[in-house]
Amino acid sequence: MDAKKMAFVGLGVMGFPMAGHLAKAGHSVTVYNRNAARAAQWVEKHGGKSAATPAAAAAGMDLVMVCVGNDDDVRAVTLGPDGALAAMKPGAILVDHTTASATVARELYAAAKGRGIGFLDAPVSGGQAGAENGKLTIMVGGDADAFAIAEPVLACYARAVTLMGGAGSGQLTKMVNQICIAGLVQGLSEGINFGMRAGLDIEQVLDVIGKGAAQSWQMDNRGKTMAADKFDFGFAVDWMRKDLAICMAQARADGAALPVTALIDQFYARIQARGGGRWDTSSLIRLLRDKA
Repeated sequence: MDAKKMAFVGLGVMGFPMAGHLAKAGHSVTVYNRNAARAAQWVEKHGGKSAATPAAAAAGMDLVMVCVGNDDDVRAVTLGPDGALAAMKPGAILVDHTTASATVARELYAAAKGRGIGFLDAPVSGGQAGAENGKLTIMVGGDADAFAIAEPVLACYARAVTLMGGAGSGQLTKMVNQICIAGLVQGLSEGINFGMRAGLDIEQVLDVIGKGAAQSWQMDNRGKTMAADKFDFGFAVDWMRKDLAICMAQARADGAALPVTALIDQFYARIQARGGGRWDTSSLIRLLRDKA
């Protein structure tokens, strides 16, 4: 793959290592982060440059990646005079890795297309460990020609990169992902709590049932830490609630029923009320463990 000039906007727990993989692959990377000290830290570790605004980072680049918090954050770094789109050259591609709404994805697709710029909504799954290890799963919405150019670049930090359909399809697929995870974590919480109260060796239980139909990523990666009451890592409850709010808004628009998801969202609200907003999402088991 030929080295390309690219910008990465947003250096949180996901963006920082993702941008690092691009630099390690030999691409010329300019970064922007709202906290300039974080950008300086990235440059010190990986080389490249930092810029004072998203527009300054994006000027003249072949690809611009964005990984920020929510819809409003995406708009803030892409639209307006200091946003990335204002400075991107025709033919460049904007890739948004933020987990956001399909609405903002389609909005940015239209804004980019009006400037002769490609746009892909490309939320990721795999968490901080996936970003650090370059093993993310990326679900993409947008045009096939833009995807063909971006795919080998995204492969720098992914084990799977899949075009799901037109603009917004990546975000819609990520919503399905989060809906499924919510149910899995609750089921795993109930099963582990049940087994522990029944007096079973829960690690042995997890080893056994993990070889059968109950196996899942959540069980393999979170089961034993849930049993050990450890939650100071992974994907935060605050972010999961943000994602589930997006899912439920989309469901209302489409007339889809999400009764279990809505219930689990309220369980997460109770975790937040206990001060657990930054705990890993597997902390749902705390609500069961604390019952008399």
